[in-house]
Amino acid sequence: MNVLVYLIPISLLLGGIGLGFFFWSLKSHQYDDPEGDAQRILSDRWDDAPPED
Repeated sequence: MNVLVYLIPISLLLGGIGLGFFFWSLKSHQYDDPEGDAQRILSDRWDDAPPED
């Protein structure tokens, strides 16, 4: 039971750090890719079919 005194604050600290990095990535536009999907749908590079000879 004594170990919970250490584990609960450590887990809250690590969760807060992870949440902080998530909000930082949102703020720095890490998830914004407005042209990526438009370019990938036109590219043959990402097709599942084997290349034709």
